[in-house]
Amino acid sequence: MAKTKKPTKTSSAVTPSRTSSWFDIDKSIENLRKEMEKAFSSFPSISMPTIPHTSCDIIDEGNQFRVKMDTPGIKKNELKLNVTDNSIEVTGEHKEEEKKKNYLRKERHSVSYYQTIPLSEKIIPGKVKAKLTDGVLDITLPKTKPTPAPKKRSVNVQ
Repeated sequence: MAKTKKPTKTSSAVTPSRTSSWFDIDKSIENLRKEMEKAFSSFPSISMPTIPHTSCDIIDEGNQFRVKMDTPGIKKNELKLNVTDNSIEVTGEHKEEEKKKNYLRKERHSVSYYQTIPLSEKIIPGKVKAKLTDGVLDITLPKTKPTPAPKKRSVNVQ
């Protein structure tokens, strides 16, 4: 029986030579990273619009509720208030005008708000008042039955 020779494997893959140091490899990887960052920085940035968080304070003043809500970027004619006897619904929408401009960067987008606020006591919907000042919506909601002010009692701390 004749012996058959095993074919020798020849690899065309590039492998680092044994004389390369880790410093050279690290330097090559760092150069590659810089070149990739430079290449990708030429692409236009894409940012996803975020849903704004509406900060809201609700104050019980005894004879009325007072709601203060941050609505930056919204004008008073862009706000809608719907009131029932036990809740208030605030909706606002501002659309940025899209004019043909040569934007280098555009981060200001359309803004919209929606919030429903349940109330713990009934209010008089016909007497609700709202005022917008410097991006803060101030809503006054008179109660049907004012809550008496709680009697304060002093307690000694031991």
